[in-house]
Amino acid sequence: MKKYSEVNELIEVRCNQCGRMLKVENGVLKEGAFCTEVAFGYFSTKDGQKHEIDLCEDCYDRWVKGFKLPVRVWEQTEFL
Repeated sequence: MKKYSEVNELIEVRCNQCGRMLKVENGVLKEGAFCTEVAFGYFSTKDGQKHEIDLCEDCYDRWVKGFKLPVRVWEQTEFL
């Protein structure tokens, strides 16, 4: 869960699963995390809702271990 200052600078990120505070310095997340949002649309019981989650790497690893199909993984060759 992200928190922002009044000037929209990132000041805090907590893992939605374990609640651990992730490292943020000068508005930048400084550790690996899975951060995503989804907008539910037609044919969903959550139609019109947006959900956002942030997971630390440990919680992400535990989550994907339970998947029936593995996560597709490949090496990133360019970093922005």
